[in-house]
Amino acid sequence: MRTAYPRTVHVPWSPGVGSDDVRGGDLDGLRGREVVVTEKMDGENTTLYRDGLHARSLDSGHHPSRAWVKALQGRIGALIPDGTRVCGENLYARHSIAYEDLESWFYGFSVWDGEWCLGWDETVRVLRRLGIPVPVVLWRGAFDERVLRGLKLDPARQEGYVVRTVEGFVREDFGRRLAKWVRPRHVQTDTHWMHAAVVENGLGAGAALWDVRSGGPVDAAAVARAVGVAGNEGAVGEVVGRLDAGGRHGDDRLGGVLAALFHDVPRGRLAGALAGPLGMAQARRVADLVGLHGALHRPFPDDERRSGLARMALAADLRVLHAVAGALAADAGAREQVDWSALHAEDAGLLDGGPPAALRTGLRAALDGLGADAVARCWAQARDAWADGRLTTVEEAVAATWRWRAGNFPSLIHLVGPSGSGKSTFVGGLTGVGTRVSLDELRESRGSRADQRANGDVLRDGLDRLDRALAAGGTVVWDATSLNRQQRSLVGAVAHRRDAFVTHAVLLVDEAELVRRNGVRQHPVPPDVLTGQLHRFVPPYPGDAHRTWYVGASGAIEDTDGIESGGT
Repeated sequence: MRTAYPRTVHVPWSPGVGSDDVRGGDLDGLRGREVVVTEKMDGENTTLYRDGLHARSLDSGHHPSRAWVKALQGRIGALIPDGTRVCGENLYARHSIAYEDLESWFYGFSVWDGEWCLGWDETVRVLRRLGIPVPVVLWRGAFDERVLRGLKLDPARQEGYVVRTVEGFVREDFGRRLAKWVRPRHVQTDTHWMHAAVVENGLGAGAALWDVRSGGPVDAAAVARAVGVAGNEGAVGEVVGRLDAGGRHGDDRLGGVLAALFHDVPRGRLAGALAGPLGMAQARRVADLVGLHGALHRPFPDDERRSGLARMALAADLRVLHAVAGALAADAGAREQVDWSALHAEDAGLLDGGPPAALRTGLRAALDGLGADAVARCWAQARDAWADGRLTTVEEAVAATWRWRAGNFPSLIHLVGPSGSGKSTFVGGLTGVGTRVSLDELRESRGSRADQRANGDVLRDGLDRLDRALAAGGTVVWDATSLNRQQRSLVGAVAHRRDAFVTHAVLLVDEAELVRRNGVRQHPVPPDVLTGQLHRFVPPYPGDAHRTWYVGASGAIEDTDGIESGGT
């Protein structure tokens, strides 16, 4: 069934109301609700279905500007469920605004399940899985007319904005839950764009990434340029074939391509380099694929394989991981190991997900009302028991985690990152910290924080202080680079002995930014030392601690692995 997109009302202060437009009234459907404001794009309203598409008119015919979006629908149509429609803007042809840096020629702005318009966050997730970007978010928060009236747009390159409720709504409420602001004299051309020669809008470097996400051809060189990292294109073609055969789309497809392209880049450097262009969540998942795929090339005891694969599933989609490992296998023996591993993963039901979503969601609901750290600790213990095959149901998880529900345990925030990544600044923004154990400060108390000759004594002193602080209870911070698993294991052993709730705070910052910061630090490290740290930096994987925070160049937590993360 085809459905026309509803008419969008204008907010009362919109200057671009035409003679056939509708101006909204009191906006009561927005007031008192959380709203999101996105840029209004200057294109052709288009709706995609599983079996076709149309422009605003249900009987819209052929036009050269619709050829590209028809090809897009052909790639992703099978992923759109029956009864679902994807609405967005076809931006292939230039209308009144000349775009030069688009991420795609189609931007999605709503997804409908019958008469229900999905909430904004679910809309973004659905569109991203399909490989469709959304317009730029200009503002989000509780509806505030003063804020909306104060938004500054460039009328030469921005048509306007759309404000809608973050929560979903029925079609009947469309006119109350969504409105637009349009620049004055919106149409600024003498000839309607459909009756003029088609002029393509310009695509930016990021379009190569959305082509991959949406199932299009992969230009490996363009992908590498888009993220600013030099890559090795040799295995990209094969990994694309394996990913497509496995039905991987969206970020999963892009992640597999990037892992094959950058498989020989050190994980720590790669995650920091990709965090800017991709966002932290995608960046750290690509880095984890790079770090884990080699393990599938080696023999593994069959009686331990299920547990090992389950723990890998905490960090990576196993179907993508096996696709990357298979494409990068150096010989027939390695390929055989990958195939054998995939059979085990399929038999164990692990190829299409990590920790069961139902287990996570059910435990979260069962523990509603407990403190956040207690809930996170219970999930971590249940997750580990699931990985070891000791539980499978929510009821078993609830029963197995009773001892941590009261929250009577100390907490350790274990910082991980090279010099200059912002560890001290991050700690300064935390609240509720009782004790901070800093190895640099312990060295300084001995005479010089740069003196590495007494590292053994400094470490022992630090671990003793950590042990005493955890024994006393409260929250303790371990402030050191902790670049590899061995260094982290010494701290982890103390935390385990004191039954502490451990959070890894992993700071992932691009190398160029680290060098810049090091140059202006009060206590810079020699350049060769920083280079050595980056070479040795092996970030922890999800599941190595009860919870993991991923901190970017902003100094904020940009991604989380834990009960609140929603899974891989």
